[in-house]
Amino acid sequence: MSGIRVLCDTNPLIYLLDGNNELADFLNNKQIHISVITELELFGKPNLSETDRQIIETMLESCFITEINHEIKQIYKYIKQNYTLKLPDAVIAATAISLDIPLLTSDYDFQKIPNLKLIYWQL
Repeated sequence: MSGIRVLCDTNPLIYLLDGNNELADFLNNKQIHISVITELELFGKPNLSETDRQIIETMLESCFITEINHEIKQIYKYIKQNYTLKLPDAVIAATAISLDIPLLTSDYDFQKIPNLKLIYWQL
């Protein structure tokens, strides 16, 4: 893997699971990091089949999953006090800031946070 790291928001991973080859090419040879929140959101879809669960688990095996630690909590608190983001998005943003890597997302709400490096993915 190259040294290029990226934190993926949930929506690009859903596109990847749906077979988006352009996104797969973009992520090829990158270190893919995710927040534990993204891991949980991927399993939040109602009526996931066992096959769906296995596909998600396989994909997650190639990701670096970051748990919520003290630094992420401190950044999260700052984000929530200063910007209007939902709890999951604020944790994901705090994780990207903590790791000092860009966030790959399709959600423009993240642009509110000036010190967050963003890569927008549009379908």
